[in-house]
Amino acid sequence: MNRTERSVAQGRLAGLDGIRGLAALFVVLHHCRLTSFPGFPYDTGPGWLSWLLYGHFAVVIFIVLSGFSLAVSPARSGWRVGGLRRFAVRRAWRILPPYWGALAFSLAVAWTLVPQPGEGVPTLRSVVLYGLLLQDIAGSPSPNGAFWSIAVEAQLYLVFPIMILMLRRLGAPVLLGIVTALVAMIGLLSPTVPAVAALMRLTPQFAVLFALGVVAAGVVTRPERSARPWPAVLAVAAAVPVVVLIVVNGSVWTVEHFFWIDLAIGPAAGLALVSVATRRPAGLVRMLDAAPIRTLGRFSYSLYLTHAPIVVVLSTMVVAPRVGPGLAGFLVTAAVAVPASLLFAWLFAAVLELPFQRHRSWSALRTAAKGRVSRWTGRSDERAPADARPPVSVRPPAEDGAHRP
Repeated sequence: MNRTERSVAQGRLAGLDGIRGLAALFVVLHHCRLTSFPGFPYDTGPGWLSWLLYGHFAVVIFIVLSGFSLAVSPARSGWRVGGLRRFAVRRAWRILPPYWGALAFSLAVAWTLVPQPGEGVPTLRSVVLYGLLLQDIAGSPSPNGAFWSIAVEAQLYLVFPIMILMLRRLGAPVLLGIVTALVAMIGLLSPTVPAVAALMRLTPQFAVLFALGVVAAGVVTRPERSARPWPAVLAVAAAVPVVVLIVVNGSVWTVEHFFWIDLAIGPAAGLALVSVATRRPAGLVRMLDAAPIRTLGRFSYSLYLTHAPIVVVLSTMVVAPRVGPGLAGFLVTAAVAVPASLLFAWLFAAVLELPFQRHRSWSALRTAAKGRVSRWTGRSDERAPADARPPVSVRPPAEDGAHRP
């Protein structure tokens, strides 16, 4: 068994955490740029910073990677989710505690310091809609500019079991064909049919990206394919025409056509994930799997959730009054906001994200918390109360070995 086969079999695919971390960091820099150069989607900054206008594409990567990560475990078990209730509980346990914590933090910042740019002060309607992940269904002042994609992610979780069922019974080409055809029909009819246009609020193109990630997981986990590296040149070849299109047409055109650009860039993202998962190119995978970048990836969800209020507060209340907008403002904002966002996200994740990854139930979480309190107060394991001792696991072995996105 070679290194790639061992990586796939053991459940940890090198480089994926690094991709998450760098994508989240890119979004932070994107928001630093937006606060420093007004006029988005117009490119009012220096040309060498134009690439930071496209933080949206980091979300594209997140969506493809989400489908990929969620599908690895079902792909290893005959494309079976393992129970709808269990899947729903695990997803809620994974995303909701950090999200609700970040929502409370964002509301506090917006109510006491400064709201998000272009948004009013959040209302009770904002609290309800964002608390229930319905922000893309109905509008209200946003407490956090990054929250729009979390609702989309949650809605994709609802269709994930259906995608798995279709893939198992009909195959990957049929799954991609049906999802792409439905989404393309929405895109074609939305300019002339108001009822269909309303569906565009749901960012329907992300369903295709998510399905591409699911299919990519099947490619990586198939035994006859796991030892075969996928050259990165395939991903580059798929990405180059899209990049050329963006450069030639500019930022305003690109933002207006995100729907079709996202669909065009999806195959490149899926091929890139397959390439990295099969450890190609080796140098890039080593870089993505380096300890600092891998660590960044482990709290990337917290970074994505919490950075926007921090960037806005520092830019609006600290940098702008002293430096002003423009290049100097961007450089100072990035120098201050990036470390502050990283530190806050790391501490936030230690409380509201990582414990929920390590402990998959309230009883396990309470047991771990009691054990930590006992260590802090100097109590030995022998003196710990009986209910603080870890219970015997009744989960099936596959649960413990499942890939955790």
